[in-house]
Amino acid sequence: MEPSIPVAAMTPAVRELFEAALAIQRRAYAPYSNYQVGAAIRAANGAIYVGCNVENAAYPQGCCAEASAISAMIGAGEHQIIEVLVVADGERLASCCGGCRQRIREFAALDTPVHTCGPDGIRLTLTLDQLLPYSFGPENLEGF
Repeated sequence: MEPSIPVAAMTPAVRELFEAALAIQRRAYAPYSNYQVGAAIRAANGAIYVGCNVENAAYPQGCCAEASAISAMIGAGEHQIIEVLVVADGERLASCCGGCRQRIREFAALDTPVHTCGPDGIRLTLTLDQLLPYSFGPENLEGF
């Protein structure tokens, strides 16, 4: 699949996310699927946090790249995501799994951009609301 926005046409801010995700993707531990994923998120303070997928022989015990990046952000004391970028090889979209969509929802507004990338650039950008419509978020629990 051809990128809709090649690396050369990315804004400097998005390119920074892309390069961070691409660098961490190379460190992914994926001996079972050989599907390496890198994620970079920008927090409200402007800092970028990265994560990669980590597989485990006991398959459900693995960790997605997005979850790893969110854990790094939380560990640094931040709690608000303003942009997400995920990169993986292959021809298909490297879209966030359902669990990670919900994890992102915990810390991001519905208009947060989520960029899905291949190694050559952005293939698709959606808002979190487009990626996870009619979602359940922290505000659903207000007053309980």
